[in-house]
Amino acid sequence: MSYIQGYDPETLREVVDPRQCQERLEEIGGQRSLPALLERVWLLKVLDRLDEALTVAEDAVRQARMAGTRKDLLRARILHATILQFRGAYDAAAAEITTCAAEAEGQDWPAIAAFAYQHRGKVHYDARDYDAARSDFKRALFLRQGAGAPEDQLQSTLLAVDAAERRAAEASIAV
Repeated sequence: MSYIQGYDPETLREVVDPRQCQERLEEIGGQRSLPALLERVWLLKVLDRLDEALTVAEDAVRQARMAGTRKDLLRARILHATILQFRGAYDAAAAEITTCAAEAEGQDWPAIAAFAYQHRGKVHYDARDYDAARSDFKRALFLRQGAGAPEDQLQSTLLAVDAAERRAAEASIAV
């Protein structure tokens, strides 16, 4: 079940039903499996409970490092970086995601690389570097198209490209 109802066209953040997310968070409870930890991080993030999200994200990265696959670790690190992004630590988030994107591309894991570029684009977008955001979103789109990604992923990336182009144009007019 997807908790994402869409994306805010201005912030590019997920639009969710907070009640539904809170209920799911309660269902997961204290489960310690890596998928449960990752889901809990995301739910805490969209509920704007960033301190808790950061703690759980750090646990998820540790668990993925000790018992997960390399793909699991990359996913956990990217999610951790999104918490840093939401807390305003754009440079740290971008640096973390950059290393994840490079490893994913080096291993020829286009879906994970696209996930990384999409999120690094969002970091740049929040930091108001719209040209870098647009470049990352376009890279994510290219990788997703090549990997045969589902339509909802392609649409979210197209929305992000449009938003970055719109913001870049507005910024150039304001100068």
